[in-house]
Amino acid sequence: VAEGEPGEGREPFELPRFWDALGQTFQVTSQEATKLSLAFSRPPLPSAEDCQKLSEDVQNAILAVATVYYWLPKGQGTTLRKMVRDATTEVVEGMIQLTDTILNAPEESLSQEQLISTGGVWEACEQVSKLPRDNQAAVVSALTACLGVVKDAVEEMEHALVEGQDPYGDIMEDEELGFRGNRDTYWSEADRQLLSSCMGLMKASKACLKKLLAAVKAHGKADSPEQIAQLDDLADIANEISPSVDELALSMYPPVNPLAVRLNAAKLASVLKKVLEIAKASHVCPPSEEGWVQFLTGAVDHNMNKVKNFTQGQL
Repeated sequence: VAEGEPGEGREPFELPRFWDALGQTFQVTSQEATKLSLAFSRPPLPSAEDCQKLSEDVQNAILAVATVYYWLPKGQGTTLRKMVRDATTEVVEGMIQLTDTILNAPEESLSQEQLISTGGVWEACEQVSKLPRDNQAAVVSALTACLGVVKDAVEEMEHALVEGQDPYGDIMEDEELGFRGNRDTYWSEADRQLLSSCMGLMKASKACLKKLLAAVKAHGKADSPEQIAQLDDLADIANEISPSVDELALSMYPPVNPLAVRLNAAKLASVLKKVLEIAKASHVCPPSEEGWVQFLTGAVDHNMNKVKNFTQGQL
C-alpha cells in the first residue's frame, strides 16, 4: 500500500462507488479487530481451528481494504490519493500492531496494550468518514494544514520580536551558556531593521495561503483531468511554503548572519512567486481574484528588495 502504484482500471471509475466500497471494507476490518481481540481477552484460548478461521478473516478484511484502495486512479488527484493511502496504511499498521500485541501478551489476561491497539484499529477505521471526497476537498484540507503551521510560525516570531524582549529569555537560564550581556543572544538595531522585512515576507506567506485557500474553496473544481492536475500543482507548491518559512525564522534568531537571512528570504520569496504564478494560471483564479495575486506579488518584491538593501554591504 505504501509503495505501490494504482492500476488504471478498464471499467469507468465511479467515485461514489469507490467511497461506498472503501467505507464497507474499513467497517469490516474494525469488526474483525473486535472479534480477534475478544477471542483473546479471557481464557480459554481459541482452538487451533478457531485461530485459523480468525486469522483468515482478518487477512481477508485487510486484503479487501488494500484492493479497494488500489481502485483509486492517480487521475482522481495525487493529493486525494495520498490522503486515502495514509488512512489505508494506518488501518493495515494498526492491525499488524494488534496481532503482535496478542501474540506477545501473557495468556491469561487482557493487557492494557491490547485494549489500546484495538482502539487504535477502531480509530483508524473511523478515519474513512472524515476523508475528503474529491481532489478539491483534499487540496482545501492540505492548504488548511499549511496555513495553520505558517500562522504559528508568524505568531512565534512576532512574539520573539516584541521590542526589548530577549528571544532566549525562556531557555537561557543556565550560567554555562555564557554571560547574559553577550550580543549573541540579542538583536541589534540593524538586525531589527532587516528582520522587519523578513517578517513582511512571512506575513505575505500567511496572506498568500489564506487567499489561495479561499480561491480554491470558491472556484476549485475536480470535474476534468486538467482541473484536478492544477489543484495538485497548487497543493505541491504550497507545501513548500511552510518549510521555507521555518528556515527563514530559524536564521532570524541571534546571532544574526545577514547573508544566511538573505539566502533564506530569497528562497521563500521564490516559492511565493511560484505559488502566485501557478495560482494565476489556474482555474481557481478568475479575473475577480487577480487583484490579490498582483498585490501579493508586489509585497513579496518590496520586502525582498528591502532585505537586499539591508544586506548589500555584507556581499
